[in-house]
Amino acid sequence: MEYIFSLEFIYLIASITYIIGLKKLGHPETARSGNLIAAAGMTIAILGTIFLYQGEVPTFIYTLIGVAILIGTIIGWMVAKKVAMTKMPELVSMFNGMGGASAALIGLIEFGHYTGNSLSIMTILGGVIIGSVSFSGSMIAWAKLNGTLSKPLRLPKYNLLNNLFLLALFAFSAYIVWSGSSSQLLLYVLFFGALTYGILFVLPIGGADMPVVISLLNSFTGLAAALGGFLYGNMVMLTGGILVGSAGTILTFAMCHAMNRPLSNVIFGGFGDKGYDGSGSSSGIQGDIKKTTVSDVAILMNYSQKVIIVPGYGLAVAQAQHAIHELEQLLEKRGIDVKYAIHPVAGRMPGHMNVLLAETNVEYDKLAEMEDVNPEFQNTDVVFVVGANDVVNPAAHNDPKSPIYGMPILDVENAKQIIVNKRSMKPGYAGIENELFFNQKTSMLFGDAKGVIQSLITELKGMS
Repeated sequence: MEYIFSLEFIYLIASITYIIGLKKLGHPETARSGNLIAAAGMTIAILGTIFLYQGEVPTFIYTLIGVAILIGTIIGWMVAKKVAMTKMPELVSMFNGMGGASAALIGLIEFGHYTGNSLSIMTILGGVIIGSVSFSGSMIAWAKLNGTLSKPLRLPKYNLLNNLFLLALFAFSAYIVWSGSSSQLLLYVLFFGALTYGILFVLPIGGADMPVVISLLNSFTGLAAALGGFLYGNMVMLTGGILVGSAGTILTFAMCHAMNRPLSNVIFGGFGDKGYDGSGSSSGIQGDIKKTTVSDVAILMNYSQKVIIVPGYGLAVAQAQHAIHELEQLLEKRGIDVKYAIHPVAGRMPGHMNVLLAETNVEYDKLAEMEDVNPEFQNTDVVFVVGANDVVNPAAHNDPKSPIYGMPILDVENAKQIIVNKRSMKPGYAGIENELFFNQKTSMLFGDAKGVIQSLITELKGMS
């Protein structure tokens, strides 16, 4: 009884740390400490489960557990330490997939131990399906993020086929429960079927929708973990899974809102495909682009009172986060008000730009969310767009035929002067031209972001 109380008490402490950690993750300034607090709680829960378990466990099992923890810790530490910020979305997707795989493996192992218990079998099958979809879907998302699968792959009538496949999985799992079968063969058919659905689910999705995909799959992993906790009656596992699942679901809704995409469309509809026929103005914008030089931009910024920087994935690709922070500090020393405008889906995962800029110790109060910064653009002398595309495209307001129409964007077109830094005129993830580039107030500054920003810094330092 003493051991039970001790273990339950440890689980209670761990659950509290999860809640505190999740709360702190809601703000960039406290996110690091929140992550460490939640990780400490998880460590306590793992150690408590190992050393306070009441049953008889052979010594070699403890050895295997210790070796597995050691290997996993070393691999995870090395990967996390070496990963570049541009590869962070891929790492998040891979780690999330590992969580889903763990939940699915629990179901595969425990299935034969609960024969005849319909509720437990339903829980196991739910964990197998959701965990497998999360794993295979996350691996496809990882391949898309690193460029291995650069384009969406869509079968004819893929939405109908995918939805029918999902219904078939549910029907097959219902049959297993109803029949009371203990056949491992049926379980593995369901397992591989769920893996296949995860692949079919994510394959058609384009790169622009990856933030939504990652947050949705993250919620799947949390739900699968919660089902494992329910199966074992393990409160800390249940609490952690519920928190991850609910947080991922809330984030998914936020991402859907930021991309003007209803959740029903994400799950059952034309996810990543809004049927744009290319006949709208986005495919044939009239006008000319205006090029500028580093010297002209430096002069413009030097005599400005307010500058807003809009970071995008191009900033991460160029690894220019340190350079942009140096530029910001240089402008501030000259008495210029500088902010960063952060769109919810800028980059390739939720919060990508926040994480990228936090690496350079940018002050958190300089990171302005879309709703807060949009009213300020009309009073801004210069907007400096670095590697962002679709999140600043006025077609979201102006072109009903555009695939991004209705999507909330950063209203940079309202600024007095707009400088856009890109390597080329290549469209963004949505595959459409950006009306902003043809705006009379817009000047294009072509080149690699890191090199361009460093040249800007040199020019500014040379000015009195």
